[in-house]
Amino acid sequence: MPGPGDRGRKKEKPRDAKGTLRRIIRYLYVYKWLVVIFLLLSFAANVGSLLGPRFAGAAIGVAEAGYRLGPGNVDMAAVKHYALLMLAAYALSSLLSFLVTVGMTRVGRRIAENMRRDVFDKLMRMPVGYFDRHQAGDIISRVSYDIDVVSTCLSADVVQILTCLVTVAGSFAMMCVISPPLVLCMLFTIPVSILFTRSMAKKTRPRYARRSAAYGAMNGFTEEMFTGQRTIQAYAHERAVSEDFRRINQEAAEAYREADGLGMTMGPTMGMISNFGLAAIGLGGSLLYMAGTVGLAQISSFVLYSRKFSGPINEISNISNEIFSALAAAERVFNLLDEQEEVKDTPGALRLMNCQGNVAANHVAFGYEPDRPVLKDLSLSALPGQTIAIVGPTGAGKTTIINLLMRFYDVNAGEIRVDSRDYRTYTMESLRRSYAMVLQDTWVFRGTIFDNIAYGHENADMASVVAAAKAARIHDYIMRLPQGYQTVITEDGGNISKGQKQLLTIARAMLYDTGMLILDEATSNVDTGTERQVQHAIRSLMTGRTSFVIAHRLSTVRNADRILVILNGDVVEQGTHEDLMAMRGVYYRLYASQYS
Repeated sequence: MPGPGDRGRKKEKPRDAKGTLRRIIRYLYVYKWLVVIFLLLSFAANVGSLLGPRFAGAAIGVAEAGYRLGPGNVDMAAVKHYALLMLAAYALSSLLSFLVTVGMTRVGRRIAENMRRDVFDKLMRMPVGYFDRHQAGDIISRVSYDIDVVSTCLSADVVQILTCLVTVAGSFAMMCVISPPLVLCMLFTIPVSILFTRSMAKKTRPRYARRSAAYGAMNGFTEEMFTGQRTIQAYAHERAVSEDFRRINQEAAEAYREADGLGMTMGPTMGMISNFGLAAIGLGGSLLYMAGTVGLAQISSFVLYSRKFSGPINEISNISNEIFSALAAAERVFNLLDEQEEVKDTPGALRLMNCQGNVAANHVAFGYEPDRPVLKDLSLSALPGQTIAIVGPTGAGKTTIINLLMRFYDVNAGEIRVDSRDYRTYTMESLRRSYAMVLQDTWVFRGTIFDNIAYGHENADMASVVAAAKAARIHDYIMRLPQGYQTVITEDGGNISKGQKQLLTIARAMLYDTGMLILDEATSNVDTGTERQVQHAIRSLMTGRTSFVIAHRLSTVRNADRILVILNGDVVEQGTHEDLMAMRGVYYRLYASQYS
């Protein structure tokens, strides 16, 4: 996706705000009865708030009437009575508002929990290509920051807007009851406010969308740089990276400033419009009072109601900025939820049970982009228990073959067959469970060593884990650790070496009882001495399994049943090590370049 540094890009148009709002309401609908209760409480709180000015006006009216008869004729008991009613109304309103705020905050957090669950489940169903195209930081930003923005809006702003609408309607009704002529004095502010708000909405909504995208790009850059911190320091590239971050951070801040800077003008402008209305009420009220049409109590109540009328309008204009921001964030979340998922199982797909490991690829063509083929006309076959090595220069398409075998991507042409059936006729889960994998990019997670080795094997016991670790030649190292197999590995295995992580993943594959095995540079992170031990363990691992081995160190594939030499997406040579050396072709030159 474009980052914030993409200057000259086209302005983002406002998106489908109504459609996004409908989808947010679906999440709210799950808690519809709680929302209804809180809305009723909010309505009651607003009624209490609206009664306050009425009681205040009544108190002033009693005082005014008594004072006209003489300073000593004011009925203070009645004044105190109305004052206490006013205090009680405001106290009840505040209590109910507090309950509504607490309740809606919990509802908002539950909705955030549900949205995160849906997004995470969606990510688990996404094809590998999606993660190749999108930065991890941008995805994390959608799961955390964007959903938090939506949750905050639902827990606070939605109820506040509904409260404001009730207050505006109630205040307007009370003002009409008190003095219709005074209402005419402030009516001109309503169309002006509406037109201004609609005009600002068109300008601010796309800016908030750009702000969310800019923050996603910044998070993506940050995640990449933190992951590669050792490489950055090794190349003494800290200053250049800091300059890049400063530029991206500045552009993200500019996107924030453009959105919030424009949005912040709404409140003061709406306040100015409401002040014009208040001035008109003051002038009109003075004229009507001198004409004897209205009394002081009516004017006082009307002024209080006018403030209640204009105050929520100002609040709505301020809240609208947060709503536009939440809509932009929600659109990013829903765009992820709308992404095309991994290829579904075909109707009537079979479970691949007791896989024999008979694999054949017939005239396979594939490209990550339609106009840039990686594999052009690939054909290969592997009989059960055979070891097939795949070698070739960087970029020849070796890892692509593995991606296709695992069905991370579907072929563009041709077919791949497993146990004499097109592998698309099997369920995705059963096909992938038929492979054990040891990749060059090792992956371990925060947890015990036992948990990392037993990953994917639900019923693994300590004896089987220990046996796998011994076969992978890592048992002795584990036993030297303070808690042995219960030692906790930190995030991404930061407290163990790359070679040890590689051995852990080999032990994990050994524990996984499958008919097929994929080794992608499985010994790339171990030293020469350890490699000899690991090669012995791998030979035990490959026994009875159809194995596909990608290797740059050609010494590791000498004993393969067949070696495929890939060049520019085609198999240009194949045979045993001795056969290929005798050909004195591409394989011979690759081997000679390593072991001249």
